[in-house]
Amino acid sequence: MIRGVELRDAGDITAIYNYYIKETIITFETEEIDTAEMENRIRKILDAGYPFIVYEENNKVTGYAYVGKFRERSAYSESLETSIYMDINEKGKGIGRKLYKRLIELSQEAGAHVLIGVVSYPNLASQRLHESIGFEKIGVFKEVGKKFGKYIDVEFWSYILGKDK
Repeated sequence: MIRGVELRDAGDITAIYNYYIKETIITFETEEIDTAEMENRIRKILDAGYPFIVYEENNKVTGYAYVGKFRERSAYSESLETSIYMDINEKGKGIGRKLYKRLIELSQEAGAHVLIGVVSYPNLASQRLHESIGFEKIGVFKEVGKKFGKYIDVEFWSYILGKDK
């Protein structure tokens, strides 16, 4: 079931996210966070009026997605950056696609015009997800991150809301 996030979800969300911090280049964070920090992040997104949703199964959050500011300047106010993370044991079941489609709907209702997905490379699963939903790859920044001792490229994917997909 997809529903709006609640602060009580912070523990499950933290566990999902910390895996990606420790084991992957998908996030450029390098230090694990605690539940209190995740609660602060959830509050910040919700206080800004942005969608933050979770996928819950058997009373456990197995995936989550949200949008936040793309950049600080006011002219970017209708452009939002997306984030989506799945429990590593739940990948490949179509849940991420369902979450992303719902996030797109909620973002449009919130007045967004463009969604921007930021994908560290390589990440074939995320690339395929963005492409299958209708995002267009718009650029690559070469070697802008460094994690686990190597430089990492970042792709930007764009989805213009309101267009027929």
